[in-house]
Amino acid sequence: MSNKWTEVYPRPQLVRDDWLSLDGIWAFSTKKEGEPGMPSKSGSIRVPFCPESRLSGVRKRIEADDIMLYGRRFEVPEEWNGKKIIVHFGAVDQTAKIYVDGKYAGSHEGGYLPFSIDITDILSSSKEEDTGRNTDEGFSHSLIVEARDSLDHKYPWGKQKVNNGGMWYTPVSGIWQSVWLEPVPEEHVASLKIDTGADFAEITAYGITAGVLELDGKEYFLVDSSDAGVRCASVRIHMDDPHLWSPEDPFLYEFSIKSPEDFVKSYFALRTLTIEWRLGHPLLCLNGEPYFFNGVLDQGYWHDGIYTPSSPDKFAEDIKAMKSLGFNTLRKHIKIEPEIFYYECDRLGMVIFQDMVNNSDYSFLRDTILPTIGLTKLSDVKAHNDLSRRRIFLDSMDETVRLLYNHPSICYWTIFNEGWGQFDADAAYYRLREIDKSRFIDSTSGWFWQNKSDVDSYHVYFRKANMKPGERPMVLSEFGGYACKIDGHYYGGAKEYGYRKCSGTDVLKQDIERLYREEIEPLKEKGLCAAIYTQLSDVEDETNGLLTYDRQVKKLDSIM
Repeated sequence: MSNKWTEVYPRPQLVRDDWLSLDGIWAFSTKKEGEPGMPSKSGSIRVPFCPESRLSGVRKRIEADDIMLYGRRFEVPEEWNGKKIIVHFGAVDQTAKIYVDGKYAGSHEGGYLPFSIDITDILSSSKEEDTGRNTDEGFSHSLIVEARDSLDHKYPWGKQKVNNGGMWYTPVSGIWQSVWLEPVPEEHVASLKIDTGADFAEITAYGITAGVLELDGKEYFLVDSSDAGVRCASVRIHMDDPHLWSPEDPFLYEFSIKSPEDFVKSYFALRTLTIEWRLGHPLLCLNGEPYFFNGVLDQGYWHDGIYTPSSPDKFAEDIKAMKSLGFNTLRKHIKIEPEIFYYECDRLGMVIFQDMVNNSDYSFLRDTILPTIGLTKLSDVKAHNDLSRRRIFLDSMDETVRLLYNHPSICYWTIFNEGWGQFDADAAYYRLREIDKSRFIDSTSGWFWQNKSDVDSYHVYFRKANMKPGERPMVLSEFGGYACKIDGHYYGGAKEYGYRKCSGTDVLKQDIERLYREEIEPLKEKGLCAAIYTQLSDVEDETNGLLTYDRQVKKLDSIM
């Protein structure tokens, strides 16, 4: 089986020509916590697919006391000599320790965010000590990842559940995004921060103090803007004839930065997000005009790879399928994707409402039953008051924003969903607003509203969507969920799950058309700014997708 993940550059917002994919076949084994020595039996796994998935070749549930051991060898190209060597991990769930040539290189906690480790000194010492392995191709090094996943709820955990079923899904463990090597000069662009408006782009390159940015054949000088020990250089570019980004016209400006030692490529888009009163209602505006964000809930699960599609081009296929149905928005639900997903949304024109990934515990009574019967107003100031869990969530929120900040497709952040792990949402709002002043913020999607949010956010499944306009833009952030099981394309258990069952695609089409015609369209006249239908695809027990879980059947040709 070919692995197209090895062919796609994993970080499209900061591209260098030289890189080496470490995806593919690795040695793989597990042992129990406290078990001495190495496992007696070792198999193999296909990275970047989690061991629970069919595509990994393992298809094994990882237990709370299992230690996963990944291993492979690699060679550093000779032309990289004299450069720093960085190993990048897209995501490893939940904790990871990294060893290179038998030496500890670094560690990471949390299963949804990327991390990188400079392994230059270890590689150099291995050569000096001759502790590697000489081959016909060159000097071979070893890379070992020791990963553990107890599904500890102090870390973000999303919709993973050991006893999966209904709206909770099979847990994933270990490496589930790409692993790759990159050579960089001593002084290099470590990251970019891109701020844009209707007619300008301000670009800051961290790690360098000077450089030249080239855009459309013109050169612009980055000047030293270092502050408080942070090395960076920046430039502000005014666009005389701006070409704005929208789902209907997803125009991207491509540029490069050359510094004394480094060369990188990237892109940006021009667009604005504002809230404006029009015709007596507060409305979400894109590029200065009211815009209806017509979307679907996107869980980001796959029948064969669980968290990871079989090929990165599957992202574009999902986006195109939803655009063909008339949608312009995906609510990325309780998951952070590989960056190639967000690039495809930027390139193809799909707005993203991005959720933060929940941690702490879920309570069926508090978070689902009570709100369903109408108890939707509870103070959250003292909720989930474990300080270490609060810190982990807020740190993860900060990192998520930094990771995805430059993607123009992301227009909206959701902090808490349906009360899951929710605490002091007002404080979280202010913290997020401080680091991102441009995007819309939904502090509490569904219920348990507090005081600070940019929108009034509703979830409606078991009654008519008949919300009343308020002082904030009105968003229906979840609704629908009509189930339609397609024989031969069901991957769940005995209990099919959905919020209204339809006997076939004809009935599904009829019911969804009625839903939009009788409930969504009248609400738009009252100021509804966004509607997020549940959902893009079936997931395990859930058959409420517009696509089947294997993406082989599109159940509708349009929604109206």
